[in-house]
Amino acid sequence: MEQYEPDRPTPAVAAAMRRSLSNGRAAMTRRSLMRASAGGALTVGGLAALSGCGIPAAGKTQGGVSADDHSAKEKVINFSNWPEYIDVDDSGKHRPTLDAFRERTGITVKYTEDINDNDEFFGKIQPQLAAGQDTGRDLIVLTDWLAARMIRLGYVQKLDASNLPHAFANLSDQFRSPDWDPGRAYSYPWQGISTVIAYNKKALDGVEVKSISDLLDNPKLKGRVGFLTEMRDSIGMTMLDMGKDPAKFTDDDFDAVIARLQKAVDKGQIRRFTGNDYTSDLTKGDFAACVAWGGDIVQLQADNPDVGYVIPDSGYMTSTDNMLIPNKARHKTNAERLIDYYYEPEPAAELAAYINYVSPVAGVKPYLAKIDKSAASNPLILPDQAMQAKSHAFRSLSSKEETAYQQKFAKLTGA
Repeated sequence: MEQYEPDRPTPAVAAAMRRSLSNGRAAMTRRSLMRASAGGALTVGGLAALSGCGIPAAGKTQGGVSADDHSAKEKVINFSNWPEYIDVDDSGKHRPTLDAFRERTGITVKYTEDINDNDEFFGKIQPQLAAGQDTGRDLIVLTDWLAARMIRLGYVQKLDASNLPHAFANLSDQFRSPDWDPGRAYSYPWQGISTVIAYNKKALDGVEVKSISDLLDNPKLKGRVGFLTEMRDSIGMTMLDMGKDPAKFTDDDFDAVIARLQKAVDKGQIRRFTGNDYTSDLTKGDFAACVAWGGDIVQLQADNPDVGYVIPDSGYMTSTDNMLIPNKARHKTNAERLIDYYYEPEPAAELAAYINYVSPVAGVKPYLAKIDKSAASNPLILPDQAMQAKSHAFRSLSSKEETAYQQKFAKLTGA
């Protein structure tokens, strides 16, 4: 049986982890309180949970461990998700799409917002999964790099395609076959995340920004540029600008990106690397331009007409948060029904209208337009084909690569 031996972080990487808990995506608020910290390095909590001897994985190959499915008799789903990541009515007491699912199917969804950080959550459930025990959860939502790890370790169950007709038919081509789960045998996206260039028009004062090169090289922007503490976003966007493919890069390619960003840091071009707090810098004009998350920009534009965004000709980074069914889940069929439900256009539209991140459901536009015409025409929520063609995903990393790359990135950011 394979042994999963967590990498002990270097001091620099550990500092990056701690920083992410207060400044990274783990510290976000409102609808953008959603995802990864430290780009995949183990958090302090996750490391503590995995310390000591290597913990056995569930099996040597992909394909999780099923349990007796109690779906027919127990009309329930235990669903763990991130805070502020589902539609809520004006009273704040009801989740309309889940209520509609219950009314249609008779299945009650016990919805828990208990995922605040990918690795922290992994540290919470990993000992149970390694021991072959039920985590008490039927459905979980994890960012793509951790979803890849879970699949690699054999900790999640293969999905039954016969229970997912809408999901199979309506999944956007943009998200259909990631390298870590070809054909989506184990996962389906909950929402997509676009990484773009954002700017404050007033702060730019006529300076043109169209590319990462403009951010790094234009002396008129010196000290007024921001990059993200998320490695995959900042490295990936810069890699694209340098003509490299984030899905196929080498160690030398990574080092070349680090060197380019380090040059910009050394000459004071980059003001700082931030987590979600870049939104404050951008709206105030402390950042004239920065690397940003599309869902945040949708929200900022509603309150500040000076905020805009650019999709570089070189492309942009995209990632996903994904629904998975962990090993030994008691209600696998029920969970698959819920996954499939969110790939029907109507509930998908309700979810997109509230969250404002990228909907992974093709054909949702006319349904979203009935709820919010501006959202339906916003490419940050529903990318058109031209925008989808410019999207790129960061390739899966080995454990060794993850440790090495995070150490280099942490040194760059001063974390």
